[in-house]
Amino acid sequence: MANVSVYNIEGKEVGTIELNDAVFGVEVNEHLVHMAVVSQLANNRQGTQKAKTRSEVSGGGKKPWRQKGTGHARQGSTRAPQWTGGGVVFAPVPRDYSFKMNKKEKRAALKSALTSRVEEKKFIVIDELAFDEIKTKKFQAVLNNLDVARALVVLEDGNKNAEISARNIPDVKTTRVNTLNVFDILKYNTVIATKAAVASIEEVYA
Repeated sequence: MANVSVYNIEGKEVGTIELNDAVFGVEVNEHLVHMAVVSQLANNRQGTQKAKTRSEVSGGGKKPWRQKGTGHARQGSTRAPQWTGGGVVFAPVPRDYSFKMNKKEKRAALKSALTSRVEEKKFIVIDELAFDEIKTKKFQAVLNNLDVARALVVLEDGNKNAEISARNIPDVKTTRVNTLNVFDILKYNTVIATKAAVASIEEVYA
């Protein structure tokens, strides 16, 4: 099992914690990590582009002129694609870009991402982030003490003061254990987690 230092909000080492190898010491599967990131980005796409086909454009119910004898080419509707104001040929329609991953694949991808952060020494455990008030300056001071700029902060449930305190800090995002995802873990340079959050992660994913 990997041993990781535990820091306080002043950036001082106050102990160590043993991480569960079932979550933080697995074999990194880059293929599953890639799939998880692509899946999340694809699922976020709205896919709302739309144009009307000749069956959807209003008007054009009447044949513009008789079939024969006018000298014109035969026409059945003024809403056909060759007419101004007509429908679009093979018009784009809203589509769903999302695709699913199995639960086991998702869990394996998340464990791989967490393991890679531990191996790269970019996983910091902090004893607690308890603020008696909502104060952005205090949260920024904690980041400065840890010498971290771009970070994903994993908090235990109910830590509202810390969540809101970090809201206005650029390049910092807070998340809870139940919303932790591969994309965010890889997007930010460092993952900071409280001891309570680490315990929850091990309980859920071990």
